[in-house]
Amino acid sequence: MSGPVTVTLYVSSDVKDTDFTAKLVDVYPDGRAYNLDETIQRVRYREGYDKTVFMGKGRIYKVALSPLNTSNLFEAGHRIRVEISSSNFPRFDRNLNTGGNNYDESEGVVAHNRVHHSREYPSSVELTVVKR
Repeated sequence: MSGPVTVTLYVSSDVKDTDFTAKLVDVYPDGRAYNLDETIQRVRYREGYDKTVFMGKGRIYKVALSPLNTSNLFEAGHRIRVEISSSNFPRFDRNLNTGGNNYDESEGVVAHNRVHHSREYPSSVELTVVKR
């Protein structure tokens, strides 16, 4: 595998702002796991960083995470793992899920997030595979 990795998620939440993260991991046959690359998208900026667009409770949104770009040889017996989460602190800044400034807040709220995957909401991870 070598090149861009594209992550597109269809998500919903019960808060007006949250984060979605993706991590690409090489898992060895003995269970050891090594991170290859990771990315994050703060949902309020899903339409660009020049404007804030909050989520509506119960609505589903398409979120394209910023592309990963990596190159790795997966030897026989290795597995590709994709981890989707709503946090990767301290690697990325915290999000208290309030829609506030985060940097001047101290109280957060719990976000109940869902990643949807169906014919109507085709969440996906696209990998670039290079043949030997």
